[in-house]
Order: sequence, then structure tokens, then C-alpha cells
Amino acid sequence: FFFFFLFSLLCSFARRALTMNAPETFKYFLLDPGQKKIEYQKDTKVPHAGTFKVNKEDHTLGNLLTGHLHMDQRVLFAGYKVPHPLDDYILLRIQTTPDYSPLEAFKAAVNLCLVQIGKVTTAFDKEVSRIKKADEGAGAGTDYY
Repeated sequence: FFFFFLFSLLCSFARRALTMNAPETFKYFLLDPGQKKIEYQKDTKVPHAGTFKVNKEDHTLGNLLTGHLHMDQRVLFAGYKVPHPLDDYILLRIQTTPDYSPLEAFKAAVNLCLVQIGKVTTAFDKEVSRIKKADEGAGAGTDYY
């Protein structure tokens, strides 16, 4: 019994030592007090261009938005970067044609993402319902949740 107690105590210390310097997981997605989710800065050197700073986001959203912006014919340039691996924001740069603002392009890309997410959610829900009905009909009684 003593060895089991000693082993569990040692494991507990080892676990604490491994995660001691790690930031709390909620810091990756909860905004700090007074922090805005999206900040926009118009470019003073390049016409019809601007940079969006999206806080608490990473490559997932940056790549998704950049891909949608590249499909827009009125967007001349779209790219993002994460300045440092420990930074929890992305910088998304957009340059558009004179008749279209970077803000409009950003809003259109976000709306297109939301539409696609809605379609995926609907398709997923339909498939789950179909599987549940098939299981009920077969009498399997399998619960997927």
C-alpha cells in the first residue's frame, strides 16, 4: 500500500511539473477585459487595403477566410499571418478593387463561412436522424450520443 501511495504522489508531482508553465486553456478563446474580437486598420500606403487583427484565433480561421477571399473577383490580395506561435491572434490583410472596400470583402467572407457552416450542420443533423431511424427500425437500440 505504501508503494502505491508513493507512486501516485510521484505521478501527481510529475503531472504538475509538466503543466506548470502552460497557460490556462480558457486564455486561448476568452477575450480579455476590454479586448475587441476584431480590429481594423486602414493601410495608409496601399490604396483600398487594410489589416484586420482577429483576437483569439489561429490558422483555422485565417486559412478559411483567406480561401473565401481568394474566390472573390474584387479582392486583389488576401493573406494572413500569425506573428508568433505564442500570439493568440491573426493579422488578415486585404486589398480590393476601388469599387469594393476591404471591410465589405471581410464581411462577405465571414457570411459565406456562416452559410457553409449552416449547410454542414444541417447535413450532419439529417444524417444522424437517418441513422437513428435505421437503428430504431432494425431494433438495434444503439445510442450514438
